[in-house]
Amino acid sequence: MRNMAERTYRWLFWVLAVGGTLLDQATKYGVYRWLYHGSREGTWPANPRIFWLHANYNLDPEAHYSGPLARLAELNGPVPPYLNPGALFGLGQGYNGLFSVISVLAAVGIIAWVCRRSAARDWVLCTSLGLILAGTLGNLYDRVVFSGVRDFLHFQVVGVIDWPIFNLADSCLVCGALLLLLQAFWTRSPAPAPQAAAGARAPELAAAKKD
Repeated sequence: MRNMAERTYRWLFWVLAVGGTLLDQATKYGVYRWLYHGSREGTWPANPRIFWLHANYNLDPEAHYSGPLARLAELNGPVPPYLNPGALFGLGQGYNGLFSVISVLAAVGIIAWVCRRSAARDWVLCTSLGLILAGTLGNLYDRVVFSGVRDFLHFQVVGVIDWPIFNLADSCLVCGALLLLLQAFWTRSPAPAPQAAAGARAPELAAAKKD
């Protein structure tokens, strides 16, 4: 019984966090190298309709990889990518440094949260926090290495929806946040059943009759 009580899902949290971060980076590096053919934009498939891969490149002659982590950035391909310096879906343009600090603080907070016993025993909470951490770390890597975020997933329904270009890390963040919201509703304390409430008041009623 003790082993069952001490069972935790931290392993699930770390699998999702580490695996999601690695998958996010693998898709970004892979797609940007694959779709570059000398033009400013690369898409797949060739005639996109609803959902497609879309990579933008910075062909400015003065654009180049720089900084102490330039070698990591160069793995992305021969020319720098066009970056999103803002947050999710392009919000907050021009605050890459601020979002980097927020991402670090968020990552520390998430890890501290999952280290609590009550959180570690909740598989839904560990799943949601693992996804959120994966999204946070995936985009944080981009902010540190590239000074912006690489996006390449495009969803559009002509005349109805033109969704901002996003990436796998963004997807992890949204899915994790939605799951966390659902988990908050699932764990609400249910209202006491009538029988249970009556049973709880039985001693009080008995004492009142004696008086």
